[in-house]
Amino acid sequence: MDTRIISPVAFDATHYEAVCRLMGQLTTRSIEFTEEGYKNLIGRADSRLFLLLVEGRVEGMLTVGSYASPTGTKAWIEDVVVDASLRGSGLGRRLVQHAIGFCKEEGISTVYLTSNPKRVAANALYQAVGFERKETNMYKMNLNE
Repeated sequence: MDTRIISPVAFDATHYEAVCRLMGQLTTRSIEFTEEGYKNLIGRADSRLFLLLVEGRVEGMLTVGSYASPTGTKAWIEDVVVDASLRGSGLGRRLVQHAIGFCKEEGISTVYLTSNPKRVAANALYQAVGFERKETNMYKMNLNE
């Protein structure tokens, strides 16, 4: 199986459509992700979208967002998804390890991610690649509502 991971820097309609398709598998929430939103994401210095290509077709993705703080440069891995037809094939592991390698190359000191406890396979994957469960309270505030 021919696989590779890319980080798009220019708009490609095929990639955009694939990201929209994968977002439908990532969440049940209705998210309006426009072409302009996609262009903004791939053009930002503080975010990096990685696309997993299998036989030339986008079959997975994740985003790394980073920021500097007094305690070091940190990153969050977000929106990790592999197409349902390919789950369990090790592609999610490859994608997450690629993101971790990118963070190391960027000199990022800490990498975070969150995962719904119901996503048993995903949680097992994150622990298998070295993430440790952190006992903390996570808070959220929606500013667009």
